[in-house]
Amino acid sequence: MLENKQEGTIQELSLEAVMGDRFGRYSKYIIQERALPDIRDGLKPVQRRILYAMSKDGNTYDKQFRKSAKSVGNIMGNFHPHGDSSIYEAMVRLSQDWKLRAPLIEMHGNNGSIDNDPAAAMRYTEARLSKLSGEMLRDLEKETVEMVLNFDDTEYEPTVLPGHFPNLLVNGATGISAGYATEIPPHNLGEVIDATVYLLSHPDADIDQLMEFVKGPDFPTGAIIQGASELKRAYETGKGKIVVRAKTQIESIKGGKQLIRVSEIPYEVNKAALVHKMDELRLNKEVAGLTEVRDESDRDGLTIAIEIAKDGNAEGILQYLFKKTDLQITYNFNMVAIHKERPVLFSLKTALTAFIEHQREIIMKRTVFDLRKAQERMHIVDGLIRALSILDQVIKTIRAANDRKGAKQGLIDQYQFTEEQAEAIVTLQLYRLSNTDVTQLQAEAKNLSDLVEKYQLILSEPKELNKVLKRELSAIKKEYSTPRLTEIQAEVQEIKIDKTVTIADEDVVMLISKSGYVKRSSLRSFSASGNDNGLRDDDEPVYLEKVNTLQHVFIFTNYGNVIYRPINEIPEFKWKDAGEHLSQTVSDLRNDETISQVVVLDDIDKLNGQWLVASNEGYIKRVDFATLTPRSNYKKRLIPLIKFKTATGKVALLQFIEPKAQLDPADVILITQKAQGLRYSLDEVPVQGNRTAGVKAINLNSDDQLIGGGFVQTNMAIHLISNRGAYKLMKTDEIPVTSRAKKGVAVMRELKKDSHQIVTMILTPIKEMPQLSITTNQNQIVLINPSEHSFGQRQSNGSFVIEISKVGIPTNMNINSSELILN
Repeated sequence: MLENKQEGTIQELSLEAVMGDRFGRYSKYIIQERALPDIRDGLKPVQRRILYAMSKDGNTYDKQFRKSAKSVGNIMGNFHPHGDSSIYEAMVRLSQDWKLRAPLIEMHGNNGSIDNDPAAAMRYTEARLSKLSGEMLRDLEKETVEMVLNFDDTEYEPTVLPGHFPNLLVNGATGISAGYATEIPPHNLGEVIDATVYLLSHPDADIDQLMEFVKGPDFPTGAIIQGASELKRAYETGKGKIVVRAKTQIESIKGGKQLIRVSEIPYEVNKAALVHKMDELRLNKEVAGLTEVRDESDRDGLTIAIEIAKDGNAEGILQYLFKKTDLQITYNFNMVAIHKERPVLFSLKTALTAFIEHQREIIMKRTVFDLRKAQERMHIVDGLIRALSILDQVIKTIRAANDRKGAKQGLIDQYQFTEEQAEAIVTLQLYRLSNTDVTQLQAEAKNLSDLVEKYQLILSEPKELNKVLKRELSAIKKEYSTPRLTEIQAEVQEIKIDKTVTIADEDVVMLISKSGYVKRSSLRSFSASGNDNGLRDDDEPVYLEKVNTLQHVFIFTNYGNVIYRPINEIPEFKWKDAGEHLSQTVSDLRNDETISQVVVLDDIDKLNGQWLVASNEGYIKRVDFATLTPRSNYKKRLIPLIKFKTATGKVALLQFIEPKAQLDPADVILITQKAQGLRYSLDEVPVQGNRTAGVKAINLNSDDQLIGGGFVQTNMAIHLISNRGAYKLMKTDEIPVTSRAKKGVAVMRELKKDSHQIVTMILTPIKEMPQLSITTNQNQIVLINPSEHSFGQRQSNGSFVIEISKVGIPTNMNINSSELILN
C-alpha cells in the first residue's frame, strides 16, 4: 500500500487497471492512426500524408520526378513522425501496379517486383504523384475537409482527403492492428463508379442489384475468381472467401510434348516462390511427368512455362499444381475500415454509401467556398462597374486625397463604396479604364451572377447536388477506367487429382520385418541381391511381395495398432540395406512393439468394407473400414484396432472383407493352439468400434489360445504347421458349421504323449495353392509345396516336413512370394 503524502498527487491503482487503460489507448491509436484505412478516402494516415506532402511540395504528375529521399524527408519532418523506412515502403507500395489496381504514385527506378524483390534504396529512386492522385487531392484548397495541426503544431494536415473516386474499393487495403485486421481486395474503377451512380439514383438498391455492376474483385494480376455465392456473401457481410486460380493454357510443343503456360497468377502470390515450389515438386519427384519449370517473364508480361514429358498427363499435373502450389489460393475478404471514428466490418453497400455521403459533404463545402468567393468577387465587380460609371468624380476624389488611405476613405464616405470595393478601385490600373474593360466587367458580373445562382441551387436542391456528383464520377470513369483484368466464374471447380500423376506407376518389392523395418526396392535391385535382404539375424520378414506404388499398405502390430502408408511413401532402399525403422516416423510406437501382419489394398478411396479381427484371448469383431481411414497425422500416430483384456493379448486373426463378400453368405473359421477348430456364420460377428475388445469368438480352455483363422465363402484349403514340424492340409468343409462361442472340434488327433500344438495356419483357395515359406526360431526358412501333399481328414496329424532338432521350431508361415516376384 502506498501512503498519500500529498493528497491528490498519488493514486493507488491495480496493475490490471493501469495496463488496461494504457493498452486501450495504444490500441485505439494503432487502429485509427496506423493500420486501418478510412472508409471515405480509403487511405491509411501514412498514405494520406504521403499524397498530401507531395502535393503541397508540387511533386505532381505534370512536373519532373523528384528524388524519393527528398519526399520521404519532407513527409517525416512535417507530418509523419516515424521511421523513414515505413514511409518509403508505403510510398513504394502506392507505386506497384501488381498490388494496386490504380497506382497513386509513379516511380522511376527499381520499385520492387512481383517476385518480392525489395525496391532500391530511396536515394536511387524518383517519384511523383500519378494523375489519378490529383483526383484524390482536388478541391483540398477549398476548405472541403477538416485540417488539424501536425505533431509539432507547425503545419496543418487533412484528416481525410476529398477523394473524388472510391479509392477504398478500387485499390483495396490490407493491414493488421490490435484486435482488428483488414483485407479488402481491389476492384475495377469503372464498375465501382457505375455502382455508385446507380446507388445515387436508387438508394434502396440491394446487393444483387449492385453486383450487376461490381461483378467482383478485379486484381491487378488478373487471374480467375471462382465462387459467385461466396462473392455475394462477402459483399453482404464484409467476410467471405473466394478461390483465385491462375490463368493457364496447355499447348503442344515439338517432340510430342506438352507445355502448361501460366500467363496470370493469383493476387499477392510471390512468383519466384511459386516457380521454386513447382520446381521442388519436380526435383522431389512428387509429380510424374513434370520435366522442367521455367520463368519466362519479361517486359512484355508474366509467363511461367511448365514442360511435360511425352507420356505425361498435362491436365492431371495441372490439377495437382492447383492443389499443392499457389497456382490456386483462397482469398479471404475481411472488409474492415474506420467509419465514423470506429473500426467497422462493412458491406459493399455501406462502402458506397459512405463514399457518397463523403462526396456530398465535399461538394457542399466546396460549393459554399465557391459561392462565397463568387459573391465576394461579384461585390468587387459591382463596385468597379459603378466606379467606372462615375469615373471623373472617382479620379477627382483620389487626386484630392493625400495618400492611399485617404483616397479609400474618400470613396467610402462620398460614394458609399465598401472597404473591399474601395481597395479594388485604388489598385485599379489606368489601362483598365477603357470601354473594353467595362464590357468585360459587365460580362464577368453576368457570369458571376449565374454561378451564384448555380451554387445556391446546388446547396438548396439535393437532386442538383446528385447531378454534380454523377457528372464528376462519369468524367473520372471516362478518363481513368480500364478494362477488367480478372475473369469471374460462378462455380468453384473441384480439383481431382489422378494418382498416376503424383505417383509413378511402378512395380516394386516391399519388405516389412517383424522388428519394424520397412523398405521398397526396384525389381532390379531385388534380383541382383540374391538372398541378402539386409535384416539382422534376429529379425524376419512378415511381408515380402511384389506390389505397386499405387497401392496402400496397412501394418498391424502385436499390440493391436495399425500403421498406414501409401506404398509410394515407403522409403526406397537398395535390397541389401535394412531399410527405415517405423519408430523414425511413428512417435508412439512402443519399444517392444512388433509387426504381426500386413495387408495391401488397392484404391482405399473407393473401399467401404470391413476388417475381421480377433485376439488370441478368444474375442472377435468386425470394424468398418472407415474407422481406420487415415487421418492427417497418419505418418506420426498409430491407429488403435482392438482392445486386449490381458497383458499377453495379441492379434490372432486379421482379414479385410470387401463389401461384395459381406453380401454373400460367408463363414468364420477359427483355429486354436490346442488344435481346436470352430466354424460359424460371419453374420454372428457384430460390427464394433476400433477401441473395443469384441465378443466371445470361441470357448477356450484355460491353457489354450486362438492362433488364427479367416472367413470363407466356398470350400478352401487350411494349411496347419505344428510345433513338432508337422504340416497338415485339409479342406474347410471338414469343420462343421455351428455357432459362435462354442468349443469347436479337433483338427488334429490328440496323442497320449506330446500332442501337436498349432503354431501357425493359413487359408488359401484350393485352386490356387502357392508354395509356402515357413520360418523357424533359428531364422531358417523351409519351403513347402502343398501340391505334393494330399488332403487329410480332421483327425489326421499330417506329415513331418521340418526336422526341428536341426532347423528349429516353426514360428511363422507365409506364401513364398520370392519366386513369384520376378515372374
